[in-house]
Amino acid sequence: MLGKVVASGVSLILVVGVVIGVVAVVNHQNGSNTAKNENMTPQMKMASQLCQPTSYKEACTKTLGSVNSTDPKEFVKAAIMATSDAVKKAFNFSEDIVVQAGKEERTKMALDDCKELLDYAVQELQATFSTVGESSMHTMKDRIDELRSWMSAVLAYQETCVDGFSDKSPIKPVIQQGMIDASHLTDNVLAIMGQMSEFMKSLGLQFNSPGGTTRKLSSADGYPTWMSAADRKLLASGNNAGVTPNAVVAQDGSGQYKTIMEALAAYPKDLKGRYVIYVKAGTYREYVTVAKDQTNVFMYGDGPRQTVVTGDKSFHKSNLGTWKTATFVVEADSFVCKSMGFENTAGPEGHQAVALRVNSDMATFFNCRMEAYQDTLLYQAKRQFYRNCVISGTVDFIFGYGAAVIQNSTLILRRPMDNQQNFLTADGRKEQHSPTGVVIHNCQIVPEDKLVPEKAKIPSYLGRPWKPYSRAIFMESEISDAIHPEGYMKWNETAPIDTLYYGEYANTGPGAATNGRVKWNSIHFLNRDEALKFTAGAFIQGEPWINAAEVPFLAGLKA
Repeated sequence: MLGKVVASGVSLILVVGVVIGVVAVVNHQNGSNTAKNENMTPQMKMASQLCQPTSYKEACTKTLGSVNSTDPKEFVKAAIMATSDAVKKAFNFSEDIVVQAGKEERTKMALDDCKELLDYAVQELQATFSTVGESSMHTMKDRIDELRSWMSAVLAYQETCVDGFSDKSPIKPVIQQGMIDASHLTDNVLAIMGQMSEFMKSLGLQFNSPGGTTRKLSSADGYPTWMSAADRKLLASGNNAGVTPNAVVAQDGSGQYKTIMEALAAYPKDLKGRYVIYVKAGTYREYVTVAKDQTNVFMYGDGPRQTVVTGDKSFHKSNLGTWKTATFVVEADSFVCKSMGFENTAGPEGHQAVALRVNSDMATFFNCRMEAYQDTLLYQAKRQFYRNCVISGTVDFIFGYGAAVIQNSTLILRRPMDNQQNFLTADGRKEQHSPTGVVIHNCQIVPEDKLVPEKAKIPSYLGRPWKPYSRAIFMESEISDAIHPEGYMKWNETAPIDTLYYGEYANTGPGAATNGRVKWNSIHFLNRDEALKFTAGAFIQGEPWINAAEVPFLAGLKA
């Protein structure tokens, strides 16, 4: 399968060839390296050049050093195969681990989750490179952005697997150790792709489609050129007036279906364009999953307080992994949702209890409400955008491993249990080259009424670093005095803080004062140019696909 996949990515390989040529010229000009390079075989030179931007050079050169060819595609193929082999190796847990788990239900559950998650990772590796070959839909630059998004999902699933085990479990360190090779090799591919993109930008290279002309991403009306006229008309109806949905869901029997899952089950196999589901007002007590093969779903309701999907699964009460507690799950790409609410009513006593989990690339939520306590919103993987939403919770209530921008939204700090503190964000970026993190842009961060009289006793923080390279950015937002002046807190006493990245830019309100922030080198007070890198247009390459969802948004900064 992977051989076929790599063959389909010929256009990507051409870019690798161009970059190798550029790097070769630069290295040749470096006098100190000339003699060394002259003693290297052409194969060794190519491997060295490709591995230059990676963090794990020994693993990279070991992988690419065995390639007996000067054809760049063989090096790309070797990198892909090595990553896939490492993930599959982690997938095949030894019988010793299963035996060691014994009858401990939580550990057995975590092992089962790992097998499912690592299967997702293998699928991502295959599907990513197939998508890269579809040059008729995207320019080369956007295929690289897409590739990096999907490769970062491989890391996300690896980490979700590891995080399913209790810190006290003797099996967790075994799983972590078994995941190291897969994690490092995935990051190496991300590093190479990131460097290629930088080369293209710095050199002003333009890549043409097979037809010989550069394709435009958007037509004159702002929609992608691949979107049909019917889709444009549909998404242009801001309040959904006049839309004829493919499926209508209504609890009172006035629609075609009484549950959302029934409507999704009717998703046509030969779909072209959008599959539109209108969910009438009501409280839907069901667990919904928009499956991976149900792409291009547009779902809308009668309002975030009128159309509500609710559940109460939790880590504590339901004996489930955190990611499995979600009331509403989106796994399919290009999902658009408007005017709906998602909640998890397990309460603070349930501990981890997710209302919405999203591992959909180019997913858009507008005028939606996510309500829970701990772990409300899980942006699990890939690129996501939230606009004009209300998100409420307590501990780590916006958390994940993907790339999410939350804009023009209200983020509500709720009253947690007496022995808890509030953390707005907990980002799971584990590797340096992953293009992920969470951006809070032009939002309001406020306490709920129940927390107001106790905000001095119950501290709330902007975030805590869940992983070594955690990244969270707060820009042009209004921050209330419920936020502790220090802003951030360590995950634990031994957690690294030097490699993470917290950024703040042009925030207002009493909680935005920076003079009391923790004195970490990893806290950055950004200038305008630095902040622009984290806007919806730059960070998640959002302009074409958010425009396609007909959602108002800021591609850049507010001012």
